[in-house]
Amino acid sequence: MKKSIKVPPKKRGRGRPPAGGRDPHVTIRMPQTLIDNADGWAKANNTGRSEAIRHLVELGLKVKK
Repeated sequence: MKKSIKVPPKKRGRGRPPAGGRDPHVTIRMPQTLIDNADGWAKANNTGRSEAIRHLVELGLKVKK
């Protein structure tokens, strides 16, 4: 009887290591008018779109409490 062929396990550790400590990525859909309003707020407050949306969501959540 023939011996079975042993397949070596795949090497781990290839590629870029996971970026620990980062916040998870969240994708949302918004109407274009809402995006334009967020972009206008971002420009008026000298920040980017993502930071503006985070800030506006925080403000909205504070109002609800």
